[in-house]
Amino acid sequence: MLSYIRNAYYLSFPVVIGAVLSNRMATRLSDVDPIHWATPIVLALVVFIIYTVDRLLDVRKDELNASRQPLTARHRFHRQYAAILWWVVIGAAGLAFILTFFLPSSVIKFGIVLGGICIAYVGAVFRLPSHHPALLLKEPLVATLYAAGIWGSVWVQRPTISNVDITECLMFTGIAFQNLLLFAIMEQLEAPNQPQFSLATEWGGDRCDVILRWLTFLIIAAGLSLCFLTNDRFAQRSALMLALMSLTLYGIQRYPDYFIKNERYRWLGDGVFWMPALVL
Repeated sequence: MLSYIRNAYYLSFPVVIGAVLSNRMATRLSDVDPIHWATPIVLALVVFIIYTVDRLLDVRKDELNASRQPLTARHRFHRQYAAILWWVVIGAAGLAFILTFFLPSSVIKFGIVLGGICIAYVGAVFRLPSHHPALLLKEPLVATLYAAGIWGSVWVQRPTISNVDITECLMFTGIAFQNLLLFAIMEQLEAPNQPQFSLATEWGGDRCDVILRWLTFLIIAAGLSLCFLTNDRFAQRSALMLALMSLTLYGIQRYPDYFIKNERYRWLGDGVFWMPALVL
């Protein structure tokens, strides 16, 4: 049983499920007609494809460079099962393509634009040298694309977008960035002799700590403010949940020695995106 759970974790299923739950929370923030049934399925498939292809290309890039071995168990898993995973990706892409025909035209147009950006990003990461300055944009760019897929796919099906929607989307984007920067810091602590090129290494631990503290403070302040600025009960609950998600990530940051063991920070860090289920 543990092996199945571990494999699901390596395949980024927690991230995929978190994306679907977060998308559902974004959907419930409005009382417009229900979001099309195929939207969360396509979203889940696309998130899985992007995360899997990104790691498969990481492994391939490592093999071509022949300069280092994958540093994480997740990458070793993808290297071991690369041939199978490529076929799984092709199957998932085929299913997503078929379901696309059931989606509203607004979602299709949005998906084409966002998908093109994601493909360009993954291709650039594969082709750029390991220490190219553009790679420092990884954390904020991935956080923005992740949030855009979850919230944008809902917004293009709505007649209007409220200030509450925009605020909670920005909070969610901040949480996604907080998650990625925190992971980069923890990876650096896991392998101090093999630092990976990222914002964590570029900014340093002290600066990252300050940035994450302020980010947590701003997200919590925004969440509490929305409780007084809106009468929508679900908007209040979701704002508080977003604040709690950020606070949970801050807790990981505060106790790195505990959460670095057995990659606990990854399990809980990805698990925060399941927390919207508590308000659905």
